[in-house]
Amino acid sequence: MIATDADLAGIARDGEGPVFREPWEAQSFAMALALYRAGLFQWHEWATMLAEQIKRAQGAGDPDTGRTYYRHWQAALERMIVERGLSDAHTIDRYRRAWKRAARRTPHGVPIELMPEDFRRQRDRP
Repeated sequence: MIATDADLAGIARDGEGPVFREPWEAQSFAMALALYRAGLFQWHEWATMLAEQIKRAQGAGDPDTGRTYYRHWQAALERMIVERGLSDAHTIDRYRRAWKRAARRTPHGVPIELMPEDFRRQRDRP
């Protein structure tokens, strides 16, 4: 199926076509592609899982304007990773929280680095 301009209405674009809004979107896209190329899932499995994620989000009130597309992509990717036994939901959540902590302490424009203290629970901090 070929996407039409109406299908891409909410997707960020430049003069050449769709673009990623944020670096994490490109990274999430690349990770899914890398896992597919490594043979960890078939593309039709991925497409089905992503479609299910989008449908659930729409059922929960997502306006489906295209702005949340890569959030759905990321959620589907995390689900695929857990279902394939590559990681577990707890570990994914642990890294998500660590990333948020690292992002809060990192000045704008500086690459974010995860540090051991980013993985400590808030109540464990002195």
